[in-house]
Amino acid sequence: MLTCLWGCNNGKPPLDNPSQGSIIIAADESFHPLVTQLTSAYSGIYPNTHFKIIFKPEQEAINMMLHDSARLVFATRTLKPSERAVLNQRKIKGATEKIATDGVALIINKANTDSLITMNELRGIFNGQYKEWAQLGKSNQNGPITLVFDNNNSSNLEFVLNTFNVKDVSKLRIFTTRSNREVIDFVRKNPSALGFIGVNWISDSDEPLSVELAKDLRVMGVSPKENPTQRDDYFQPFQEDLGMQRYPLRRPVYILSRETHPGLGGGLINYIARDAGSLIIRKLGLWPRIPYDRVINLTK
Repeated sequence: MLTCLWGCNNGKPPLDNPSQGSIIIAADESFHPLVTQLTSAYSGIYPNTHFKIIFKPEQEAINMMLHDSARLVFATRTLKPSERAVLNQRKIKGATEKIATDGVALIINKANTDSLITMNELRGIFNGQYKEWAQLGKSNQNGPITLVFDNNNSSNLEFVLNTFNVKDVSKLRIFTTRSNREVIDFVRKNPSALGFIGVNWISDSDEPLSVELAKDLRVMGVSPKENPTQRDDYFQPFQEDLGMQRYPLRRPVYILSRETHPGLGGGLINYIARDAGSLIIRKLGLWPRIPYDRVINLTK
């Protein structure tokens, strides 16, 4: 029987399918909690499935998928025309599925009392207009503003630079670590730091690690208004403000696929986008693209 199966597939190992097999997934490190929980839940339903997850800066993760080193990618953007051409040359249709709305959270040390900021003030920081906390007028900190990101090529950094149209960072006080967790640790130890992380690292109130990481930090409220007049003009990167599109530093989460057959990658995508996977996205504090249907029977 084994000989027949092998021979019928032209000498190649049997293809994976939605309920069994093993594939490689690449993802930006800012999505570590999200990707880990989604794949673990899927493997819990289908024990014969295995996911090897490689966390890389977003561009490197996408390159892995383009060069057939990964089947799926979790990313904040779709493929560029030049990247799409790579798959077209190989006659691979691929797939792009938006699964959630995420946010880049701005975190500061608990000793810093300035937990509110406007988009104009952020723009001023990134164009070099504001270099000291005192220039913002509300902080008890007098030192320079140190911008802290997880990686030189991370999706967090690319998203913020694109948002404020920053072309040259050489004159900015930017410090990069190796992970979102290290950004959190750096901010916890440095009152003058302003950290940028994927919100799913700290938004799951039921996850002990999220609760532990959020200790001794403040998550800043961001206002899109030029001259906000009340606290309600500021929004944080949590579920309701992401879903209602009030938080200005929100971004989409996509799964990009190069799968060419009905395989394990497609099974995972369907689970996340159209099945109970959306409950995990909601539990993590993000906003799922397709809410999971809940049926409630009321009886007298």
